[in-house]
Amino acid sequence: MAVDIVTFGCRLNTYESEVMRREAEAAGLGALAGGAVIINTCAVTGEAVRQARQAIRKARRAQPQARIIVTGCAAQTDTDSFAAMDEVDLVLGNEEKLKAHNYRALPDFGVNDFEKARVNDIFSVRETAGHLVDAIEGRARAFVQVQNGCDHRCTFCIIPYGRGNSRSVPMGSVIEQIRRLVGNGYAEVVLSGVDLTSYGADLPGAPRLGRLVSTILRQVPDLKRLRLSSIDSIEADPELLETIGGDLRLMPHLHLSLQSGDDMILKRMKRRHLRGDSIRFCAEVRALRPDIVFGADLIAGFPTETEAMFENSLKIVEECGLTHLHVFPYSPRKGTPAARMPQVGGATIRGRAARLRAAGDAAHARHLAALVGTTQRVLVERDGLGRTEGFALVAIDRGRPGEIVETAIAGHDGQRLVTATPASQAA
Repeated sequence: MAVDIVTFGCRLNTYESEVMRREAEAAGLGALAGGAVIINTCAVTGEAVRQARQAIRKARRAQPQARIIVTGCAAQTDTDSFAAMDEVDLVLGNEEKLKAHNYRALPDFGVNDFEKARVNDIFSVRETAGHLVDAIEGRARAFVQVQNGCDHRCTFCIIPYGRGNSRSVPMGSVIEQIRRLVGNGYAEVVLSGVDLTSYGADLPGAPRLGRLVSTILRQVPDLKRLRLSSIDSIEADPELLETIGGDLRLMPHLHLSLQSGDDMILKRMKRRHLRGDSIRFCAEVRALRPDIVFGADLIAGFPTETEAMFENSLKIVEECGLTHLHVFPYSPRKGTPAARMPQVGGATIRGRAARLRAAGDAAHARHLAALVGTTQRVLVERDGLGRTEGFALVAIDRGRPGEIVETAIAGHDGQRLVTATPASQAA
């Protein structure tokens, strides 16, 4: 019986879930008569934690005899509360979840109270291994972890306490992993990390993310598409910008960790950029790569946020030319400085989040409309869907998952592009 994994949160969690699947099966969990379910949690918001608890209870109802193991950032930061759940058999930390021996318990795979939680101090971890993965189940693109942890302490964020300090995977290991995935048929690879643009500071010679990206593209010539997950624009190095402008295999889509468009809120968040920095960065990159598409994370209702401050976040959607928004209604995370600041009312937070999403939806619809009549190279995913180089979703009725096809765009429905008669054969 296969090990079932329920994954919440970021692309890094998606990658790690594949490592966990391999390690758990190596430990013998797949042989359990009742099965095993691993919940890989996220701690970025209170809602993410609530959803994880809901998934645990649902898993127990669906598989009463299964061993339920909880791990991920929420398990790392709130170990005791997950261990106290009757439905949970074992809690593993973010470091422990990646090693087979931590999934082994008593000979019958039972778990006693003493060893129900295996969670060590994440700040004691000094390295991040370059785990080799042959495939990402159910995915047409592959994720490769190049960095973990974060050295910054934004006042709203609990993630450093779940992931530890910044650690980078050596460049040679990253390239070996990508060659392996390309050899297994993947046309697109996504570099993932908690704070991707801090890559390399802990490695000999302190190479930057730009050096990693340019080296990958040079040393893996058969890789068709390389994509970056979320970046912190203030840390983008000159070589990264040069590669964005000079190598078309690096996809023209950047997701920015902006969080707010107001300078005072950014300072209270302890971010390292101001709104002007974000606007200048987008203009600079767009000059280098005119087809670039920007997404962004934005938080609505951060403590002390006034209506005027919120309006600055609304305006930055247009000023930066954002098309893909991830909007987070602020929720206090216990132990963070922001949780002790004067809070904005819940109804106000929800209203502002809805207005931000509406602005994002309108910007996204305008972006899709601009692509009507063009020809796009689409990576076919599954269920008749694919993604353009700029990450627009496309309804497509041809091509195999993982294949890149060129297709004419006939229209859009506000959420996805609609294709016309095929413009050419598979690329």
